[in-house]
Amino acid sequence: MPEIFNALPGQEVPVGGISKALACMWAGGDEPASGKPNAGESAKAMQVNFVLHLGYFTTAEDAALQFQTAVEFSRRYPCRVVVLCPMRKEEGGQEFRAKIYGECTPGKTKGDMRCCEFVMLSYPIASRRYLENQVSVCLSTDIPLYYWAHNFSSSVRLNDYQYLLNRSKRVLFDSALAPAGMADSVWPKPEMLRDLAYARLLPVRQAIGQFLSGFAPAAIVGGLASVTLRHGTAHSAEARGLASWVRARLNDCGALAELPVEVTAAAALPAHDIELSFCYTNGQHFSWRGDTAKGCALLKASIGGANSELSIAFNLLGPTAALAEAMFF
Repeated sequence: MPEIFNALPGQEVPVGGISKALACMWAGGDEPASGKPNAGESAKAMQVNFVLHLGYFTTAEDAALQFQTAVEFSRRYPCRVVVLCPMRKEEGGQEFRAKIYGECTPGKTKGDMRCCEFVMLSYPIASRRYLENQVSVCLSTDIPLYYWAHNFSSSVRLNDYQYLLNRSKRVLFDSALAPAGMADSVWPKPEMLRDLAYARLLPVRQAIGQFLSGFAPAAIVGGLASVTLRHGTAHSAEARGLASWVRARLNDCGALAELPVEVTAAAALPAHDIELSFCYTNGQHFSWRGDTAKGCALLKASIGGANSELSIAFNLLGPTAALAEAMFF
């Protein structure tokens, strides 16, 4: 039996009757799968199509967790969510299966109701060439499509889904879970690719950027010889993302394109720590060290003759906020 598909909530319906079942669910012919009250047409106006594609490395527990993340996201951004659940060969399934799920929650004002609807599709890998037709039927027309490829075993497998890669306004993946080099694969629209590990860093990027904005750009890069990022075991993907951002911002300040930026795992650092330091030849220094478990960070700098030190509270973005950051910004 399809383990991932069975782990997700919803009411199983015939694959050929998905549209009719959704219409019936909202019209009140059947109670919504979530057990929440039915809503009118204005309440369930969708803003985006969102495809969550659960890869081969996804477990049943992980699938349920990512489904809940999609539910929380849809409460803020009403959307049609299609969850794709590939069947492994050993599961023995030969046919597509479908579930539907609906949910309504109160909005920010009186009378504001936010509704979303989910379609779960389980499919055998041998029949993936038919998936495009099934997905296209499930999507709402005239609104943008966003595609989240979660926990794929290889970029080669992801390249099999060109319909989704080409049509989507954004393609999301998490480099903390993806195979090495996935971001460097040949993508049909590489400018649309977004890394959730990088999106989670938004509070870090904001804090470092605001702190360094107090120094002249020329002073920041004057005498700068190299940049070092050290990380604990929990944040290798975030450290790589931060290194990419730091290099780009320093280049904007006038640093040489070939400035060395080194990312290293440090056994001496706690698992949830990340440490950034600028190495100068003129006696200046800058460092940032954050502990994502404790939610605190320390910034120190001596640049252009000015000394500064600042302790701040911070956290990486949570899953729902990271999705929004990666999709829309």
